[in-house]
Amino acid sequence: MSSKRWKSYDMVINGLPQRVKYNEDTVNDLFIPLLKKLTEIKKREQRKVMAFVAAPPATGKSTLLNFLEQLSKANEELGEIQSLGMDGFHYPNSYLETHYLERAGEKITLKSIKGAPETFDAERLRIKIDEAKRQASRWPIYDRRIHDVVEDALVVNGNILLVEGNWLLLDEPRWQNLHELADYTLCIQVAPELLKNRLIQRKIQGGLSKEDAERFYETSDRLNVERIAGHTVPADETWQMLEDGDFAELK
Repeated sequence: MSSKRWKSYDMVINGLPQRVKYNEDTVNDLFIPLLKKLTEIKKREQRKVMAFVAAPPATGKSTLLNFLEQLSKANEELGEIQSLGMDGFHYPNSYLETHYLERAGEKITLKSIKGAPETFDAERLRIKIDEAKRQASRWPIYDRRIHDVVEDALVVNGNILLVEGNWLLLDEPRWQNLHELADYTLCIQVAPELLKNRLIQRKIQGGLSKEDAERFYETSDRLNVERIAGHTVPADETWQMLEDGDFAELK
């Protein structure tokens, strides 16, 4: 079995320079064909195209979409995409800190389960997706430096829009018809045990102690990963994230 041909790429993600690596065969056999499909939809429909990429947390969704955007700009045969994230549709911290839900008989703040579907404004996300499909608009972002939402941070004016998020294909009330707004959907699956350390490390990098990061994983992140695995509508295309961070298509 031949070894994988990893290649490093310099990118700017969330305003910071980063070097990422992808398998060249995956770029050629998976990433570019996806971009070609979206380009073909744009040519056929002669209008803006909206696509969703849904995956659990810590699967590198935002990095992947930034890379796909970069790829589309470097290839004249591909329609140029604009990548967007749904994290800007978190309720602001001021809301999360003052609103509650009941879980296992205990009243808890939404802030304590930040990232769960209940901590997002799903209806506003639906409205903004519909607006972005029709005209230039503004889009909020989630700033990880302040751990809060920044309104109207992006101008959305691309002809092929690729949105990433955990809950875009969630089959639950408030979310279950959202996928109907997409012209194409991609789901990335990953074994839950591969995500545990990634999620804990991400919280530590965000400022939590190791103990607090592990506690948040058990009370929030782990439940979110399990919820995604069990309550996702079928996508047009499904990939699997492998242990080494590479991707493979699931037929």
